[in-house]
Amino acid sequence: MLLLKVLFWLGILTIVYSYAGYGLLVWFVLKAKNIFGGAHTKIAPPTSTADFPAVTLIIAAYNEEDFIRQKIDNTLSLEYPKDKLQIIFITDGSSDATPRLASGYDQITVMHRPERKGKVAAMHRAMQQVTTPIVIFSDANTLLNKESIYNIARHYQDPKTGGVAGEKKIMETSNGKVAGIGEGLYWKYESFLKKMDAELYTVVGAAGELFSIRTGLYEPVGDNVLLDDFVISLRVCQKGYRVHYEPEAFAMETPSASLKDERKRKIRISAGAFQSMGMLVALLNIFKYPVLSFQYISHRVLRWTLCPLFLPVVFIVNLLLVLNGGGLLYQLIFAGQTLFYIAAMAGWLLANRNVRSKLLYVPYYFFFLNFSLYQGFFRHLKGRQSVLWDKARRETPTPAQ
Repeated sequence: MLLLKVLFWLGILTIVYSYAGYGLLVWFVLKAKNIFGGAHTKIAPPTSTADFPAVTLIIAAYNEEDFIRQKIDNTLSLEYPKDKLQIIFITDGSSDATPRLASGYDQITVMHRPERKGKVAAMHRAMQQVTTPIVIFSDANTLLNKESIYNIARHYQDPKTGGVAGEKKIMETSNGKVAGIGEGLYWKYESFLKKMDAELYTVVGAAGELFSIRTGLYEPVGDNVLLDDFVISLRVCQKGYRVHYEPEAFAMETPSASLKDERKRKIRISAGAFQSMGMLVALLNIFKYPVLSFQYISHRVLRWTLCPLFLPVVFIVNLLLVLNGGGLLYQLIFAGQTLFYIAAMAGWLLANRNVRSKLLYVPYYFFFLNFSLYQGFFRHLKGRQSVLWDKARRETPTPAQ
């Protein structure tokens, strides 16, 4: 009984800490820093165009003929000194009209090869053409706010800044499919954690929709890497630099077109998570990277490894404790777990019928995320997740967006 109780409470504490406790702990630490001093010094923004750094914006586009004109128009409307902004679209492997459509604009450079080697290989090739001190990466299926480049570039006045992570926002669409509910809520929560991470020390991994680094810190990570944005930004941190978070630079994209598309995307991300942990094993050394390792383990590693492992363990051990007369507390917790999984099942049934219910969709999406980690783990072990993958379909934005 004692061993079961220890295992049960260890699992409970790990899950609660990873999803809620870490955020609360960082929030209290930041409050203490504000009271007793020690907060990061804010850098004043540039006051004239002469002070703006030269920037290259790299956008990898694969078979985006339906969206490429909208993306280019959005890119050309960005508010930044035109003589200090270089734009590169790299369309390697595209078999549709994407390269031809992109080549119709004099303001941008289009790089194209017929061979498809994946996004990371395309990025590596584009980086060979970058001569500016700052490089920004953005996905071809996202729209940026007009001030995004400026809001990113201003952080580089701080010499300790090695990168800047923008915010990802999920747009609401006219058909409002249920697949977007969980994705939107998840990214709002992630944005909140990233803001606190950055205030504590650094963002723990940038999202590829919009992130930036100093060009001189760029390190090729291999053409087979699935989460290139995550690995590249954390390797910048390993070199002693910080990655800022800039919520006023955001990339907007529509949610997955269906639960099937969202599942495909999450499994790929999950496989990439396990691949990334193998590449970033040095970050587990808390003696070498005290704050960074604490953030990385708390925010990422626990959520990707022990949390999905403990979820079934906690349920089974809780049941054994109840059957062996563990007491009222264990009975109540088991009842709560049972209701949670019933709600998750109900959320799944409603989601498959495209019935919107945030109350039930939250437990379903939580279960869905953790189940995807199991699928991603086995796909990683078998080496079945190729860097070349079928794109998950996205919903079409409303005309107003």
